[in-house]
Amino acid sequence: MIAFTWISGALALGLLFYLIFALLKPERLS
Repeated sequence: MIAFTWISGALALGLLFYLIFALLKPERLS
């Protein structure tokens, strides 16, 4: 269960950073 929580947390953080990057740098997205 701990591993599942860690993986889900890592995916959530990755998605969050991707969304922030997309909002800050929209011109770099193809």
